[in-house]
This record gives sequence, C-alpha cells and structure tokens, in this order.
Amino acid sequence: MALMDFIKKQFIDIIQWTEDDGETMAWRFPMAEFEIQHGASLTVRESQMAVFVNEGVVADVFGPGMYKLTTQTLPVLTYLKNWDKLFESPFKSDVYFFSTRQKIDRKWGTPNPVTIRDKEFGMVRLRAFGIYAFHLTDPKAFHTTISGTLDSYSSEQLEGQLRNTIVGHISDIFGESGVAFIDMASNQVEFGNALKARMEPMFQSFGLQLDSLNVQNISLPEELQAMLDKRIGVNMMGGMQAYTQFQTAEAIPLAAANEGGLAGLGAGVGVGFGVGQQVAASMAQSLNPAAAPAAVAPAPTPAAPVSADEIVATIEKLHALVGKGMLSQAEFDAKKAELLKKLG
Repeated sequence: MALMDFIKKQFIDIIQWTEDDGETMAWRFPMAEFEIQHGASLTVRESQMAVFVNEGVVADVFGPGMYKLTTQTLPVLTYLKNWDKLFESPFKSDVYFFSTRQKIDRKWGTPNPVTIRDKEFGMVRLRAFGIYAFHLTDPKAFHTTISGTLDSYSSEQLEGQLRNTIVGHISDIFGESGVAFIDMASNQVEFGNALKARMEPMFQSFGLQLDSLNVQNISLPEELQAMLDKRIGVNMMGGMQAYTQFQTAEAIPLAAANEGGLAGLGAGVGVGFGVGQQVAASMAQSLNPAAAPAAVAPAPTPAAPVSADEIVATIEKLHALVGKGMLSQAEFDAKKAELLKKLG
C-alpha cells in the first residue's frame, strides 16, 4: 500500500505565473495535495517576484529569473526544515507570486468638501482631486501586512485605503504650506510634492513605493466659488469705486424705462460719473417736462471733476436710449452738447 500511495502522489515540476489581468498584485500557486519535486523549475518573469512560505513564515524570496529548486537555492527553507545537503525528497511549501508592475492613473479625490483654515479667507471648504502611481517593492512586507493567505489580492481591494489616507492628509498639508487658496492654482505641483512626501512612509510600510502623486484641481463648492468670482470681478475693475461706476452705467437704461427713474438714479450717477444730481435732474426733466425742477435738491458741494472717458461713456449710454426710442434725437443732442461743454 505504501508503494501505491507513493505512485499516486503528484509532484510539481514547474512553478510559474502567467498574469491574466493588470490588477492582481498577489497570487498563490495552487498546491492542493501536490508536492514540489526536488530540482523543480521556478520561473519568475520580469515585473514579478516569488516568495516561499513555510508554515506561515516567509522564507526565500526570488526576483526575475529561472531557478532550479534545491537546498542551495532555498537556503532559508532548508534551514527551517532542517534539511541536510543530501536531501532530495519532494517537499510542501506555499508559493506566492507578486506583481511589481507599476499601477498608474489611480484616482483620488475628496467625496465631500474638506474644511481647512485659509490665511486669507479664514475657514473655507474645498475639494481636490488628482492621480497617483505606485508599485510593489517588498513582497514580504506586502504579504505579512496586506495580502496574507488569500488566494489572490487585487489593487482594487487596496485602493480605498490608499485613497482615503491621501484625502485625510489634505487639510494638514494645506495648513502647513501657508499658501492662500487664491494662490494654490500656481502652487499645485508643490502641494502635490508635499502630499507625496507625507504619504511615502505609509506606502513603504505596505511594501509599496509611491512613484508619483499629482494634484489636478483644487476648487471651492459652487456657492463659495460664486462669491470668489464676484470678488475677483470687483478687483479686476479697479476696486469698489470703479465697480460702482460700472453698475451705475449699466442701470441707466433700466432706470430710463420708468418715468422718473433717472431722478431716483441721481445719487448713483453722481458717485459713478461725478456728474451728480445735476445730470440726473436735467435728464429727468427732459424725459418728463411736467416734473418740477426743484424736486431734486442741488448738491451741497461742487461736483467732482469729470474725466473725458466718463463723459464719453455717459453719451454712449444716452445714445443707446435714442435707439430704443426712450429719448428723442433733440433731447439727446441737447444733453450731448451739455456734457461736451464739461470737456472744455
């Protein structure tokens, strides 16, 4: 019976792994009741590593190449099993293959806005996203801390942990950088480098190397972005005074559409163009002769000097009213002559 049992045993002569996808990071060679033949061939392809595990203890690690499995090529396993140099019997051992190919275009991002303290805006909420790339460098560390005795382990199983850890460090890195959010667009490379440096020790503890980490976008939630856009627009127009002038000029056609509207706009016109209440009163009187001239009180102080650009802008606005039928040509000519006198 002992002889028959020996004959029935099946021995493994070739150990290899042909990867069938790009996501598997660890794969256990199927052993079942098989035993590895002494002198069997181990093939480890480029971008792979192989590990022999004896009773839960990581023994010998192999890089790319072809090996004949003997006591000379399995020194750690030989020591663990107390083999002598003449040992040539089949043996059992778990064999794991690991993919060292780079995992590229891995996406990370904040599922919800992260609250940070900005030196210019105070407490704000922001979103960020980007990509990163990594590869396995230490199969022993990866086996003992991540994949364990699983038959296979894929990058999808790991990415949730990696992505969430990256996001968890964003607020710390942003605060330590000292860069205001408004300047972050021109500092995204530096921000990404700082975040990469912070993440590298964690990747190394898993037996991985973080090859790159890029920040592709940092943005505010829509409601905060709208407020920032308005502030930027004010600054681009030269500050609040220029912004008020612009708003006043835009409001003239709307005010003129209502009887007496330009009179109510007098204060705004005075601020925006320096023409003051006198211009508003004259324009209102031209549009509504029945209105009493005294309805608009004179300015207590002399009108501020009016620049040529401001007068030209006002004339253009009035001319637009002629085209819309809100002013007659005669009324426009009279106001134009009055405004042009101020250039003298």
